[in-house]
Amino acid sequence: MIYEIHQQHITEASEAIDSSRKRMNYNFHTDGDELLQRMLNALEPETYLPPHRHTEKVEIFLLLRGRISVLLFDDTGNIKQVKDLDPLEGEYGVEIPAGIWHTILVEESGSVIYEIKEGPFIPNTGIEFASWAPEPSEINDCDLYLKNLREKVFKLQ
Repeated sequence: MIYEIHQQHITEASEAIDSSRKRMNYNFHTDGDELLQRMLNALEPETYLPPHRHTEKVEIFLLLRGRISVLLFDDTGNIKQVKDLDPLEGEYGVEIPAGIWHTILVEESGSVIYEIKEGPFIPNTGIEFASWAPEPSEINDCDLYLKNLREKVFKLQ
């Protein structure tokens, strides 16, 4: 069976704007046991993706619509690299090796990535969240952290 990615999927995933987390997945994999986890992830600029790293698995982001910045960090939270993705500029995606701290800053409303991760998916296994970044439940701290990240990225460019 082949799976197609078309406008209807992107439209369905784009309900992220109404989500409290300002992001929404549309999964192509049927369950967490599949060896390849594939999903559309619609993201809004206000979404907070806590910096994290996958201890043993690769993660791939392909940007289908919008603009995002992928940030890579050292072990203390300093930004090591910023990769701006914009399909209109020919910058489509990144492959992040295991062990690399990363997050995404969403630069344009309605952004949608095709995200690919090695499976199987086992909750809270094989992923570490950065101790130097706020927990998602700390909403005010997350907003401030995102603001500070944007300022740091601006100064780097």
